[in-house]
Amino acid sequence: MIKNVIFDIGNVLVDFDWEGHMRRICPHLNENDFYEINIAAWGENRWDKFDLGVDSEIVISEMISHAPKYEKEIKSLFGNFRGCFRKLDSSIGWIKDLKTRGYKVYYLSNYSYLAMKANPECLDFVPLMDGGIFSCDVHVIKPDKRIYELLCEKYDLNPEECVFIDDLERNVEGARKFGIKAIQLVSVKQAQQDLNNLLQEENKNA
Repeated sequence: MIKNVIFDIGNVLVDFDWEGHMRRICPHLNENDFYEINIAAWGENRWDKFDLGVDSEIVISEMISHAPKYEKEIKSLFGNFRGCFRKLDSSIGWIKDLKTRGYKVYYLSNYSYLAMKANPECLDFVPLMDGGIFSCDVHVIKPDKRIYELLCEKYDLNPEECVFIDDLERNVEGARKFGIKAIQLVSVKQAQQDLNNLLQEENKNA
């Protein structure tokens, strides 16, 4: 029987819009420019270093080293990082509903200190939850098996009593391989319905 609901944060409880952020901050660039900046930011797992807790200045310097002609733009993108995130009105209500129904609610997110500092108001739901793990604090990122283990160890959770919601298939599969039921979020409405269906089915079989 499911007792615990575990949420990813980016694109689940908080809207993360990197592509839109690039276009808002750097409207003078063309599609090829955006492509090159994306390679500099995401290539060779550079972005993952933010989520692993590496100092943001070091990571940004590595990105600039890969695409030095975009140094000004890269610095501007991360200097104005607040605009990359937006609160979702649905998040607090979703958490409160699950808590009212008797479920424990946790977060498990690949999240950086840079994002926390730039957008603290986007995490206003965290105090409502029963706990969780930010990857930057433990230096492990999803879908590494260890991060699912760490959450279960920290809160004494039985994986078979948990369901995990994430927007990325690889992270959903990582949870399933560890023994946690998982739902891939395509839209909030879809994930809420899939979760309710799963919880109802579990209650029937309890």
